[in-house]
Amino acid sequence: MQTFSNQQIKPIMTDTLALARALIARRSLTPDDAGCQEILIERLERIGFIVERMRFGNVDNFWAKRGIDSPVVVFAGHTDVVPTGPAESWFSPPFEPTLRDDMLFGRGAADMKTSLAAFVTAIEAFVEAHPTHKGSIALLITSDEEGVAVDGTVRVVEALQARGEKLDYCIVGEPTSNKLVGDMIKNGRRGSLNGTLIVKGIQGHIAYPHLLKNPIHSAAPAIAELAATTWDEGNKYFPPTSWQISNINGGTGATNVVPGTVDILFNFRFSTASTEQSLKDRVHAILDKHHVQYNLQWELSGKPYITPKGSLVEAISRAIEKSYGITPELSTSGGTSDGRFIADICPQVIEFGPLNATIHKLNECVAVADIEPLKLTYQHTLENLLCK
Repeated sequence: MQTFSNQQIKPIMTDTLALARALIARRSLTPDDAGCQEILIERLERIGFIVERMRFGNVDNFWAKRGIDSPVVVFAGHTDVVPTGPAESWFSPPFEPTLRDDMLFGRGAADMKTSLAAFVTAIEAFVEAHPTHKGSIALLITSDEEGVAVDGTVRVVEALQARGEKLDYCIVGEPTSNKLVGDMIKNGRRGSLNGTLIVKGIQGHIAYPHLLKNPIHSAAPAIAELAATTWDEGNKYFPPTSWQISNINGGTGATNVVPGTVDILFNFRFSTASTEQSLKDRVHAILDKHHVQYNLQWELSGKPYITPKGSLVEAISRAIEKSYGITPELSTSGGTSDGRFIADICPQVIEFGPLNATIHKLNECVAVADIEPLKLTYQHTLENLLCK
C-alpha cells in the first residue's frame, strides 16, 4: 500500500501556485462555476482586458480581450470539474488544495485549474514586460466543458462568429502531457459520431420460431460486417477511423421470449480521411444489404480538426523546449475537447497542459515543480507570437 508523509512541504508560493489553489478551493462541479471566473476576471481587468460575461442557460462563460489588432492569441479553458467520487477515499478533502510530497492535490488540479492560473499569470508577466505589444490577447472561459457542453464554448463561438471576430491562434489548456510535462502537444482531435440503432423484429414464444422474427439474429451479420470494415487508412495526422459498439440491450428478461427489438449504441472516432456523411452512408448500405429493419438516429458530437506544423506549433514547441528542456511530440490521440468548437473560427488550435495521469481520478494532482514552467511556457509562446 502506498503511504504518504504527513509533513507539509513549504514550496515557494508563486503567484501561479497561489492562484491555482484559490481556484481549486471553489467547488465548481459542472456546470457550476462557483465564483472561479470572477477571480480570473478581476485580475484580467486590472491589466486592461475588456470582459464580456456570457451566460447561456445555467452556464457561466466569459470572453476577455486586450487589444484590437491582429494577430489574436486566445487562451481557452474551463472552470468546471467532474464529481469527486467518494471524498473519504481522497488523501485530503478534494476541494481543500493540499501540498504534500511536492504535489498539489485537489479536484481540478490537473484538469484544468492549474492551466487557468498559468494563463493569467503568464499574461500578467507578458503585459508587464511588453505593455505595447502588437496584436491582441484573449481568453475564452466556460463552465460547461465537463458536462453536456451545449451552453458553453460552442455558444460563445457562435456569438463571436456572428459578429465577425477573427481569431488567429488558440491554446487550450487541457492536460496533454503523457509521462513528462512538455512531452506532448495535441494539434488536432478525431471527430466523434454516435449512432442509436433500433433493430426491429417480432416478439414471440421461443418455441415457435416460425411465428416470430428475432432482431438479434437479424442484426448479427450486419454487426459482424460493421466490426470488420476498414473505414479508412487514416493519414499522417490521424490513425484509421474506428467503429465500436458501446451498448446492446434486448430481451424481456425471460428465457422463453424473443424480443421485438434490440437497441444498439455505437460510436465512430473518425479522422479527416472520412466525412460524417460518408460514414453514415456506408453504415446504412451495410444494414440495407443484410435486409435489417431498423431506425437509426445520429448525433455528431465533434468534427475532426487538425493544426499542421506552422507558426503556433513552432511557437509553443520552442517555448516548451525553453521552459521544460523537452522537445514535444505532436499527437491527435485521446477524446474530444472544446478545441473542436473553436476550430470553426480559428485556423490554428492546439492543446497543451499538465500531466493527464490523474485527471478525473481520486487524488488528482500536479507536481509543484511543473507549475511555474507551465506559466513560463505560455508566456514564452506569447513572446514568440507577438514580439517578432
